[in-house]
Amino acid sequence: MLRQISLGTLGITIGGILTIIGIAAYAADNATLNLAGFFYGIPLLLGGLALKANELKPVSFSQPTTPEVLALRQQQATSTQNKIRQDITRYRYGQDAHLDTTLSFLGIGSTDNDRPVITGFRETEINGAYTLILEFESPLIRIDVWQQKQEKMTSYFGPGVEVKVTQAPSDIIELALIANQK
Repeated sequence: MLRQISLGTLGITIGGILTIIGIAAYAADNATLNLAGFFYGIPLLLGGLALKANELKPVSFSQPTTPEVLALRQQQATSTQNKIRQDITRYRYGQDAHLDTTLSFLGIGSTDNDRPVITGFRETEINGAYTLILEFESPLIRIDVWQQKQEKMTSYFGPGVEVKVTQAPSDIIELALIANQK
């Protein structure tokens, strides 16, 4: 629940309300409410603004997950698949992009300007196995570079996960993390 709430928006809202109460209390000559409004409201408002400026929004599903795939997720999903799904579906602060450290470690994109950006994801079933497909916009990194890193990705994402890289239309690269049933 809290993962889906923007802390920046929450700070701006509560801080703004307390600041307005403090200003109104100042105008009404109510010292106690005035101090509470200013001492709590203004820092919360400024903190909310700082968080909002540094906020990374959650990645959305590119297509809805069917009940069959949800049941398959409960049965087969690895901890790595679950961590990735949970990580990209929450607000993040202080990062340039979702999975930026992972891509950097894998050697996909050497700078922030050429690093692929995850634009969506979906959950599906491939040959009876739960699959998490991450969709990256990758205009500067070609499919052959991704495929060269496929073995490294397989070992990075850990045991129980098979990695397949495909190219969708235009500059979209699909990284499929398939639960290995062995």
